[in-house]
Amino acid sequence: MRSYLIEDFYPEHLQKVLASLTDMGLAGSLDGIFYLPLPEALLTDVQREHMGECGPHMFVLEVQDESTLKLELLVRAQKKLRCECVSYATPHQREHIINYLDDLLRQLDITA
Repeated sequence: MRSYLIEDFYPEHLQKVLASLTDMGLAGSLDGIFYLPLPEALLTDVQREHMGECGPHMFVLEVQDESTLKLELLVRAQKKLRCECVSYATPHQREHIINYLDDLLRQLDITA
């Protein structure tokens, strides 16, 4: 699995990130899992075609331990586990989601 890891959070900083993600309505049904949406403008042609049947499309952010976040660089579909629209992020999608997470940390005044 391709992923983007952010390590060495102070516990209070990680809690701040998790609270912010929860407040934005991004928490999953499992503890420590968050779903970060992919804007429609960045979908591939296949993902756009499958939006109604499979979407919305998202990235998964997982709390690995008390000091690490793991962002999977796989674009997932909410309604299906296996489909041709589920694929590794394109360079533009990858850049967007990494910048999204980095911007969130900056907004929360967190360095990691």
